[in-house]
Amino acid sequence: MQNETLLMMPGPVPVPERVRLAMATQAINHRGSDFSAVYDEITERLGPMFGTKNDIYLLSGSGTAGMEAAIGNFCANKTVACLVNGKFGDRLCKLSGLYGTAVECASEWGTPLPLDQLETALENGAEAVTLVHNETSAAIKNPAEAVGKLCKKHDALFILDGITSIAGDVVEADKWGADIAVVGSQKCLAAPAGMAAISVSERAWDHLAEWRPFYLDMAAYKKSGAKSQTPYTPAIPLFFALREACRVIDDEGLKNRIMRHKTCSAAMRAAAWAWGLELFATPDDLHQYSNTVTAFSYPEGIDDGEFRGRIKKMGIEFSGGQDHLKGKIFRIGSMGATDIPEVLAVLAAVQDTLRHFGFEPEHDGVQAAAEVL
Repeated sequence: MQNETLLMMPGPVPVPERVRLAMATQAINHRGSDFSAVYDEITERLGPMFGTKNDIYLLSGSGTAGMEAAIGNFCANKTVACLVNGKFGDRLCKLSGLYGTAVECASEWGTPLPLDQLETALENGAEAVTLVHNETSAAIKNPAEAVGKLCKKHDALFILDGITSIAGDVVEADKWGADIAVVGSQKCLAAPAGMAAISVSERAWDHLAEWRPFYLDMAAYKKSGAKSQTPYTPAIPLFFALREACRVIDDEGLKNRIMRHKTCSAAMRAAAWAWGLELFATPDDLHQYSNTVTAFSYPEGIDDGEFRGRIKKMGIEFSGGQDHLKGKIFRIGSMGATDIPEVLAVLAAVQDTLRHFGFEPEHDGVQAAAEVL
């Protein structure tokens, strides 16, 4: 719609109009058959996006609620090896330390994970592993399949944060051996913020903790889920929206949607290289760049607030760096319903603003992106 800010953040993302309109549906009895039908449709449609045949449970809460549900229910009093190369890996590590013992296996943000440290932690008795598949704070994608193999080798639970990759990149939770996988509604699903979904393997249920969170008690969700219900009052408008968002994804086709995400992110990278800007992430190969967000390092002398502030006045908003990266990088999301017009618009705004602040791009980044698209 006119006069709306174009959100090009790594979540929340623009919500398609038909998804927004779904929230205007009149309230229904959340203990009735109509709600159960909504619940069942969402979980059925989410299965292929997770790459799982395991049961999926729907939580009224953000992606972090899903992360805490995973740790609080299945890793309590356990030694957890936590892979960290960004803010959200660190968040899982902090959660693991609250409920059990966290062993941090860390590398610099945006660099490949130290799988040798992980193997050592597993050899020393770690019983579970946490991994952020797509680390948006640094725009790097982490090797979920390789981590899953190490977990299987050492009989450890595998907790997979797919919050910013599910429905935007290939996720094969079952193939990779993920016992728990989590997604948030406001990322690649392109639904409003405020919901999480979590898949749980049969093996994981054997590790259910005796003491568990109350609101996020997965035993309660399992019991209610068997009746296509939630244990506590759900955010009904968000359920309507998520159902519609899942329908949008199926209308497009999951493979097509994933390819669109990959292409848009490749265009972002092409623009950076054409301009002569450094990408923040330093993966081992191109396949480890995030396919849903791109992180650009600022040229010397450009102020983050002034840079993004000028672009916001153009009606476009994206994110800066987090924690110690504040002022050093800017991050542009290309997830959800984002497509060619939005990508070219934000890149044109960035190119113009780079010149405004005295940085002359080596080549036309918008043209380089258009050639990819």
